[in-house]
Amino acid sequence: MLLNISKDIPSNLPMMIRPPRLLRSLVLLGSLALVGAKGSAATDQKFTTPPSVSQEAITVVQLLEQAHYNRDAVGTDYSEVIPDYMSDLDGQHLFFLNSDKTKFVNEYAKNVYQNVRFLGNIDPAYDIFYTYESRVRARVNWIFDELKKNIDLSTNETYRIDRTKSEWPSDLSSADDLWRKRLKYELIAEMLSAKDDKAKSATAPTTGTIPAPKPSATKQLETAPTASAAASPSTSVSAAKPAAVAATTPPQSPLEKAKETIRKRYERMLKNMAEIDQNDLSELYLGAIARLYDPHTDYFSAETYQDFAIQMKLQLVGIGALLGLEDDNCVVKEIVPGGPADLGHQLKPNDKIIAVAQPGQEPVEVIGMKLRKIVDMIRGHKGTKVHLIVQPADSPDSSVRRDIVITRDVVKLNAQRARAAVFQLPDGKGATEPIGVITLPAFYGPADDGDTDGERISASHDVARLLDDLKQQKIRGLVLDLRHNGGGYLTEAIDLAGLFIPRGPVVQVKNYNGEIQVDNDDNPSVAYAGPMAVLVDRFSASASEIVTGALQNYGRAVIVGDSSTHGKGTVQQVVELKQINPLLAHASEPAGAVKFTIQKYYLPSGTSTQLKGVIPDIVLPSIDDYIPGIGEADLPHALVWDQIPSSMFDGHPLAANVVQPLREASLERQKKLEEFAYLRKNVDWFKVREQQKLISVNLAEREKQKAQDEAFRKEMKQERNEIAKSDFTFKPFYLGTPPPPKIKAPKSDDEDPTADDELDDSDTYLKADVHLREAIRIVGDAIALGQNRKLWVSNHPPLTVAVSARGR
Repeated sequence: MLLNISKDIPSNLPMMIRPPRLLRSLVLLGSLALVGAKGSAATDQKFTTPPSVSQEAITVVQLLEQAHYNRDAVGTDYSEVIPDYMSDLDGQHLFFLNSDKTKFVNEYAKNVYQNVRFLGNIDPAYDIFYTYESRVRARVNWIFDELKKNIDLSTNETYRIDRTKSEWPSDLSSADDLWRKRLKYELIAEMLSAKDDKAKSATAPTTGTIPAPKPSATKQLETAPTASAAASPSTSVSAAKPAAVAATTPPQSPLEKAKETIRKRYERMLKNMAEIDQNDLSELYLGAIARLYDPHTDYFSAETYQDFAIQMKLQLVGIGALLGLEDDNCVVKEIVPGGPADLGHQLKPNDKIIAVAQPGQEPVEVIGMKLRKIVDMIRGHKGTKVHLIVQPADSPDSSVRRDIVITRDVVKLNAQRARAAVFQLPDGKGATEPIGVITLPAFYGPADDGDTDGERISASHDVARLLDDLKQQKIRGLVLDLRHNGGGYLTEAIDLAGLFIPRGPVVQVKNYNGEIQVDNDDNPSVAYAGPMAVLVDRFSASASEIVTGALQNYGRAVIVGDSSTHGKGTVQQVVELKQINPLLAHASEPAGAVKFTIQKYYLPSGTSTQLKGVIPDIVLPSIDDYIPGIGEADLPHALVWDQIPSSMFDGHPLAANVVQPLREASLERQKKLEEFAYLRKNVDWFKVREQQKLISVNLAEREKQKAQDEAFRKEMKQERNEIAKSDFTFKPFYLGTPPPPKIKAPKSDDEDPTADDELDDSDTYLKADVHLREAIRIVGDAIALGQNRKLWVSNHPPLTVAVSARGR
């Protein structure tokens, strides 16, 4: 069946700009691990390609070879699918052998295209998995045997902790040697972690609070047990048993405790492997095929596509709780403010969900169940009820159960919506001037769910509303913070850029045939015409780069941040497979979808952001510049950089006589201010640790390094807290009523203690955010620069819009 792409793909589907790496396992009522992070189990299950998956596989390949921008570069050579799929299963290259790779490549690589394209046959995915499962099962049994032996942690050996680019072991002997080092590495990590826990316990309060048991719950009880409860017969009997056991059982050594923890870890790995199903494997295999074309093309199963839609719309129908798995228990990690669970005041962080029931049906126990299945049971249609049987975290009796009924409703994920604040920048003369900051985490779009009663939100609309609020505060300048914004809807990027420029081109897109289309902002009015900066980092991608590059081309903003943005210069479209395959359209079960690249985009000047990203006018020291693998150039199968002719637009980049004094003033502060010395220390420390590819598996050496690292982190924490004392005061602005504080489970003992007080009291802005502080100062410099009429462009200061184009 050949697909008529121009006819069969709906023309109204949104074009997407997506993050550099999609979190395919995103679940907003919980989080799932990728299959590659799971383990194995002794299972006799055998898989074959079902008819529905065959149809999806055929459709995926036909769609990509007819509609993908990079189709000619791939053709029918699918040989890389086999090693890529193996790496998806075994990301650290620990379980397979190199001989496995040779065997599978020889057996399957030549015929992958023909099998999938014409037969819809993905059986190699299952055959490779069987070997993986066998290797994992054998290795876990080997680990169990090794844990019974004496393990020497005083040798001068090292272990490479990142093996993603390493070869698989050549044979079983080299695999055993690798795993001996790996096991030592894990044991030492557990022993050092346990040592931290013991130190924290020694300094914990002895009255008033009782630390919750590890490793399951982390919530602390409000009060200690009462005297009457302690004197009750049942309590006395149950409390006496542990004391008797403690008197007769010798305490375990730190190494034995670590061994027990490691054993439980791999027991869970075996159990998790048993839950890997056919859908998991088909999604990995078809995803490996899709990513041959470029790193932003992917296949989504029906479930993953649902999660993707939720991420883009910032809302779902459910109860409003973030779930996780701990030792086979479904645990509430966070309550979403304003959601049904929050408004009901019954479900709390660290509560364990024991069973789930639908109205009129028997409860289904969820202990040991896959998180995906639990989430599906809890989600449902708006207005319906779900019954949860919960073990409360704040009950000292683990046998207590509570029956909670929650009515499902639309949950707005406001944490990802735009937010704003007015910061007071000291002017050096005892006064301050107000500088607005708008933080935009993503370019989200309106939900199309038929709900006409609720608020229909979008990134550009939200930013426009926040600009009105900030202008009422008479801000003198603006910072648009696009750090960690991985993209979103292309149309939202165009509309948002249009808030700051008069009518004109925002982005150019080129399709497979070389045809170029110019996407314009057609609204001549401007929502904000004053001086501004755009703050970016290496994680600012796609739509963020469109907006940043356009404002830079127009000389509308000074760009501040890391040495470059991510470098994603491609446009994606998402198509549900049932929309182009009649057989899937008439099937009872939901079908998957494909996100694929259809165009490359270019700035108004004709320059591509692909690979190179947008280069800021003012670069600040940043750890991001030394993190490997986060730029587009580091991703496999990334498209090449090129450029096209410039479009006709009324603007030009900032003149050198404007940028240079701003840059020099910033560099002078970077030399003098203590906060930049603090930042450089962190960068230098990170560079040293990042270059340390091999980690010692000598306990004494690791203890020494850990002590050094902890001393450094403690020093940096003290410096950060000192710097935070000079943070600019600010007033936050929210979309609607101020949200209540997030209801989170307390931090577990093994989390970084230096991160305890990173957020300010508003739970919104980081303390001692050096990059944001400097961006605000740079805007202040730009305001001062505007006093020099020699630098004016026509009838307006630099970084502002002409008077005739203002007002919206």
